[in-house]
Amino acid sequence: MIFWFRFFSHWPLWALHALGHVVGWLAWGLSATYRRRFLANVAAAGLPFGQVWQAVGQAGCLSLELPRLWMGHKPPVVWGPQSAAVIEAAFQAGDGVLMLTPHLGCFEVAAQVIAERFSVQYGPFTVLFRPSRKPSLAKIMAQSRTRPGLQAVPTTLSGVRQMIKALRAGQAVGLLPDQVPPDGMGLWTPFFGQPAYTMSLAARLAQQTGARVVLVWGERLPWGQGYVLHAQDMAQALSQDIAQALLQINQAMEALILTRPQQYLWGYERYKQPRQEVALPPESATQKDFR
Repeated sequence: MIFWFRFFSHWPLWALHALGHVVGWLAWGLSATYRRRFLANVAAAGLPFGQVWQAVGQAGCLSLELPRLWMGHKPPVVWGPQSAAVIEAAFQAGDGVLMLTPHLGCFEVAAQVIAERFSVQYGPFTVLFRPSRKPSLAKIMAQSRTRPGLQAVPTTLSGVRQMIKALRAGQAVGLLPDQVPPDGMGLWTPFFGQPAYTMSLAARLAQQTGARVVLVWGERLPWGQGYVLHAQDMAQALSQDIAQALLQINQAMEALILTRPQQYLWGYERYKQPRQEVALPPESATQKDFR
C-alpha cells in the first residue's frame, strides 16, 4: 500500500484525475449495489441523472488524488471570492471556528490550504477523521494528515476533547457532518427529504463553545488544473435545540451540494443504519466534556 501511494504521489494531477475517472466508471459498471445506491441518493435529492453523471468519475478522482495530496507536492489552489475574508473574520471573533464540509469535491486539500494560510497566526487546524480498519492505510493516513499547522484527531473521546480544547483556545476544527456516526452519537434527521442518521457532535461543539460555523469545500477544477477553496458563513446561527440545529446543518449541506452536484459523493451510504460500535460514549456521558 505504501509503495503504491508513493508511486502515484509523483504523478501529475491531470493523470491522476484521468485514471480516477476510469476507476470511477469501472466501479459503476462492476457494482450493481453501488449503482443502485448512487441512483437512489440522486433521486432523493430530486436530481436527474443527466445533471450528476460526472459524479461517477469524480468519485474515482477523490481516491486517486489522495497519494498526491498526502505525499506529493501541493497542487495549485486558489481562493474563491471573499472566502479567505470569511475565515479571517471568523477567527477575529475570537470564539474558535468550526469548519464543516460535506463529501463534496476535495475536502483533503481544503484542510491543508486553510492550515497553511491561518495556522501561524491562529494556531493549528484540528480535523476529525475515522481511522481506517486496514493497518497499512491507517498508518499512511496518520502520517500524512498530520503536518505543520494541521492536527488530525481520531473519532474517540480523546479526539473530541482535543477539538473542544482547540475551540476554546480560539483555534479552528473541521469535520464532515454528513458522515454517519456510530449508534447513539446522532439523531435521525431529514437529509434531502429522507431520514438520515446525523452526527450531533458538530452542533454540540458549536452550541457549547460558541464557535463560529463556517462552511468550506474544495472545488476540483477540470483537467487537473487544481482546486478552488470556497468558504461561507452559515445563513443563520444554530438553534440551541439539538434536533433543530441538526436540521439546519443538513439543510446547509444540501445547499452546498446543490451548487456542484457533479462533485458530491452520491455513492456514499448516507441513509444506512448506524453501526454498533463504541467510538464515543453516549451523549449523556459526554456532557461534562463540553462544560
